Amino acid sequence: MGKAVIKAADAAGLELVPVSFGTEEESGQKVEVCGKEIQVHGLSDRESVLASVFDKYPNMIIVDYTVPAAVNGNAELYSKVGVPFVMGTTGGDRVRLHETVENSNVYAVISPQMGKQVVAFLAAMEIMAEQFPGAFSGYSLQVLESHQAGKLDTSGTAKAVISCFQKLGVSFDKDQIQMIRDPKQQLEMVGVPEEHLLGHAFHMYHLTSPDQTVSFEFQHNVCGRSIYAEGTVDAVLFLSKRVLIL
Repeated sequence: MGKAVIKAADAAGLELVPVSFGTEEESGQKVEVCGKEIQVHGLSDRESVLASVFDKYPNMIIVDYTVPAAVNGNAELYSKVGVPFVMGTTGGDRVRLHETVENSNVYAVISPQMGKQVVAFLAAMEIMAEQFPGAFSGYSLQVLESHQAGKLDTSGTAKAVISCFQKLGVSFDKDQIQMIRDPKQQLEMVGVPEEHLLGHAFHMYHLTSPDQTVSFEFQHNVCGRSIYAEGTVDAVLFLSKRVLIL
């Protein structure tokens, strides 16, 4: 995901700060993307490195695509150093995450979904839930979400959509989401193209009436990561303008 964001940022003409963070084992490595060499630093010195880089690039904005377990610690570090950030990583303690930002002087964009078109779909679902509460009362719901095996947590987008269906009267527990992470199932059951097994997001929401005579299906399938990378760059541009204004 990091490489996809770098490519999208480069295409948008943004200046890339050639620094990234990884595990201690990755410390000292250099990664080349878009003809630019990125220096990887380990976790032990990340605060001093981040502060130093922020001094050198005072208009810097961090983009975070890591793992759920790192979300809160990373956000607390960014807030401590004072650097604005875009949190694209899902999972973690989201209440604590928002509290961290609200209690700091740091500006951030936090979203479980960086694809603008999917965000628009979510907004439409929220409007429907607000204007037609209980419209699907009694209907049963099936939810299937398939992502690359490296995605450890349940889709935040799926959880957000389910919250809308709950307001629409559907009884459904988020633990009932069918998570598909096995490549064989993704190929045979979900229909993910083989070339996108390492990067995709296929979601299906199927509603059925109590007497089984009516059904509704909502589906959004994403192959690759470009939709998220482009949306992330837009989030960076939006945030930079807000920081300048505020």
